[in-house]
Amino acid sequence: MKSLKNSIYFKVATIFFISMLLLIPTSMIEGLIFERQNTQEQAINEVSSKWANQQTLTGPFISIPYYRYIKETTKKDTVGKIVKIKEFIHILPTDLKVSGKINPEQRNRGIYEIVVYNSKINLSGEFKEMKIGETDIPAKDILFDKAVLSLGINDLRGIEKQIDLKWNDKTSSFNPGVTNTDVIQSGINAPISVVANDSLSYRFSFDLDLKGSQLLYFTPVGKITDVSIESSWKNPSFDGAFLPDSRLLSENGFKANWNILHLNRNYPQMWTGNKHAISNSSFGINLILPVDNYQKTFRSIRYAILFIGFTFLVFFFIEVLHKIFIHPIQYILVGIALLVFYTLLLSLSEHINFNLAFIFSALATLLLIAGYVRAILKSAKLTYLIGGILAILYTFIYVVIQLQDLALLIGSIGIFVILALVMYFSRKIDWYNLSLQDRNPEVPKD
Repeated sequence: MKSLKNSIYFKVATIFFISMLLLIPTSMIEGLIFERQNTQEQAINEVSSKWANQQTLTGPFISIPYYRYIKETTKKDTVGKIVKIKEFIHILPTDLKVSGKINPEQRNRGIYEIVVYNSKINLSGEFKEMKIGETDIPAKDILFDKAVLSLGINDLRGIEKQIDLKWNDKTSSFNPGVTNTDVIQSGINAPISVVANDSLSYRFSFDLDLKGSQLLYFTPVGKITDVSIESSWKNPSFDGAFLPDSRLLSENGFKANWNILHLNRNYPQMWTGNKHAISNSSFGINLILPVDNYQKTFRSIRYAILFIGFTFLVFFFIEVLHKIFIHPIQYILVGIALLVFYTLLLSLSEHINFNLAFIFSALATLLLIAGYVRAILKSAKLTYLIGGILAILYTFIYVVIQLQDLALLIGSIGIFVILALVMYFSRKIDWYNLSLQDRNPEVPKD
């Protein structure tokens, strides 16, 4: 048994087994991170469901019903009969101008922060030369008196005030719901006056007070769509199919402008039925919170195997070079201490700034391991060595998770440097004639 304890191969196998064993609690901590992230998302959804969900404005656009006639035949009646089907012509505006201001608010559900907003938006534009005759639909089958102007809104609970439409020189009110679901599933509509004259133009404008959660998107339905949005939010993310042509970020918030042509999207200005899905061209603003502590914690735990492996490797070299026997239980305790760092980081980052949480967690773990090493090795020199190595590792991980775009590059360089150092310090070890002993009187003392 004594020879087995002093066997270098048995020690390497034991360290490897312990390292693999510690991957089990590592995966459990990863699961905990996802669980806490899901809890945060549930809190966001709960607040959003009571306030108003993410909003996308689609439109406005004109829908005009018409009748299409088809012959319907059966096995018993080969002659068939003519059936009248009601369908819709959809016409997009020639010019669309959207201007608005978003007023964000931060709400709390337990320990979680959620961003909601109120917005004041003005939509105006014009329909010019609609050329309905190009559809080859007989004018007698088109129900011009049933034309409506529709606006898609994801969550109608976000509407704060009655919306009045100014259509040329006439004013009317919007009604809830949609007359058809060819283009939008949810929204509002207003009856409008349209006549069978392709040369006429129609101007429109209306104000919309809308509330929602986190996202506000727009669909570029105009032949020329111009969207200008400003807000006091300091950390916007511009998402969707188009980035703004100009944007200004400052301590007072942001201003952004999009100018999009019909040539930039993959659908025409007029069609019939449900031939096109225009929602794929939506764009807008995501009022993100500046710190995602769960994402950063998950990125840091992906380096757990590096922490465990390199720390154990240092312990192993101490055993080899100083002939000190470190018990497998001591390896396990140190490994668990390294994993406790991630639970500390996760829990602290839910209450304080992530960077401070990282510093506190790293410092607490480093002091715990250094104190334990000092107790079992009885050597200040080796304690400083292991403490310094852990401090370098924590600093390395901290830098990597801050530099998101360069994380792979910095991580690869760091691992290469670590491997180079291991190869350098082990270059003169005679592995074939190596054995471990319980003690060496030459071990560094205080």
